[in-house]
Amino acid sequence: MPTSEPLNSKLSTFDRLCEIVAQLRAPDGCPWDREQTHESLLPALIEEAYEVAGAVRAKDDANFREELGDLLLLIVMHAEIAQETGRFKIDSVIGDVTEKLIRRHPHVFGKSDARDSGAVLKQWESIKRAEKTGKHYLDGLPAALPALVRAQKAQSKAARVNFDWSELRDVIAKIEEETAETKSAIASQDRRAIEDEIGDLLFAVVNLARKCKLDAESALQTGTDKFVARFTRLEDELLAQGKRLGDVDLAELDQIWNRVKA
Repeated sequence: MPTSEPLNSKLSTFDRLCEIVAQLRAPDGCPWDREQTHESLLPALIEEAYEVAGAVRAKDDANFREELGDLLLLIVMHAEIAQETGRFKIDSVIGDVTEKLIRRHPHVFGKSDARDSGAVLKQWESIKRAEKTGKHYLDGLPAALPALVRAQKAQSKAARVNFDWSELRDVIAKIEEETAETKSAIASQDRRAIEDEIGDLLFAVVNLARKCKLDAESALQTGTDKFVARFTRLEDELLAQGKRLGDVDLAELDQIWNRVKA
């Protein structure tokens, strides 16, 4: 006999989602859902976050809504698994983040007079440091973030405590310095030195994006999309000439590439 209760259609949409997930995880629920763990769901969680980002960049509201739903589903699934083992409930997750929002926005819910974005961000960092006494300032920087995102987040956090270049020309000079050091490392043929200097160069370029008020991850994504589109047009032109990639030398590819760019 089934052990799950009938779904309650009178619940709020969020509570109904939680109920559905609980039923999927029940003994008579879905075998696949019942087998899932926090670890097994991690790849999907990361993938869905990227798909949300893709929908935002594409300005596709229908897809954006759908991807947000998929991401929310995984969050509810994680909370349900935690509840089954007596660790915490989804209400605790929502309660914690609600209290954090109130605590870290004293200019809205308290008596702080911070009114511009810069002051608000510095206040946020100050409150975070007070909450996490005994830890270094950048200890909370997630190691699992994509490298470009992590670099920009580290730079932004450092800037909030006044560790930042004051002028854009200083950032560009740093890129030029790191480029020279990268060339020197390449000349030395020391693989570790080359890797180290390329890392410094990439970090400096991320800093340039940040100082220009751009997101480095988005900028690189746009650059990659542009390359893919142009390369696809190059391939189409080759095919129209009865040729294939791999059978044409670089000089001819460059000629086609320049036409595509133009």
